[in-house]
Amino acid sequence: MQETRRALHEILAHLQGTSKKLRKRQVDSFIKALLSAKRVFVVGAGRSGLVVRAFAMRLMHLGIDIHVIGETITPAPRADDLLVALSGSGETSFAVSAAKIAKRVGTKIVVITSYPRSTLAKLADHIVTLPGRTKIASIKSYLDRQIVGEYESLAPLGTLFEITALVFLDSVVASLMTKLGRKEEELRARHATIE
Repeated sequence: MQETRRALHEILAHLQGTSKKLRKRQVDSFIKALLSAKRVFVVGAGRSGLVVRAFAMRLMHLGIDIHVIGETITPAPRADDLLVALSGSGETSFAVSAAKIAKRVGTKIVVITSYPRSTLAKLADHIVTLPGRTKIASIKSYLDRQIVGEYESLAPLGTLFEITALVFLDSVVASLMTKLGRKEEELRARHATIE
């Protein structure tokens, strides 16, 4: 119990510190990009993939045309679309590959990462820097890391980026609700009823 409580306090302190480190211009640019895109695509691998799927669900609740890269029903992105790529290291090969393809067709790219000088960040039109990652994996491909059994630390430091990203993206959703004038009842009407 003591270790759990200590980890919880560390995570909470990290989240509070992050709110003070967020750069207003980065966040405003991200929200503006979301509001001006015809369609929004999200990409992330592993735990970051889970976070972007949660974000995608909330964007769908807001009535935004949203797609998850890697799903079989995802259409091809175009120049008037936006790709949101989430990777703590900024080196995840799946996200980097998706961003390179999006860049070729003229899709705008927002990268959310702890490493603003990473390969993924260099492809971005906008970057949101979130603290959380303490190391970069030696094998860049998420799938390759899983095959050889290279797992990054799960707690507490390995989770800080994903937890921070989840909370940050939910905060972005709250801001979008206000800017779009959406009420919770509207979001509830779009929530899945077949579960």
